[in-house]
Amino acid sequence: MNTADHIRERLLALGPESLALEDESAQHRGHAGAAAGGGHYRLTIVSPKFRNLSTLARHRLVYETLGELMQREIHALSISALTPEEL
Repeated sequence: MNTADHIRERLLALGPESLALEDESAQHRGHAGAAAGGGHYRLTIVSPKFRNLSTLARHRLVYETLGELMQREIHALSISALTPEEL
């Protein structure tokens, strides 16, 4: 299983109604983080678990859910975390 698959698997714990993950690592070749092995990803996730949470709290929830993947496998993660009502 590759890193993107691990990310998707972990994020299922948030009960997403939709989840789109783009691996943008190829666009960052030669970047210091890429050399260290961490990938660059863009995430759009829609979940009712984000209701009544600030943007910062939503991002923290995503980071907590990803756990140790944020330490090595992920160098950069751009997050768009929405509730179903925000679509």
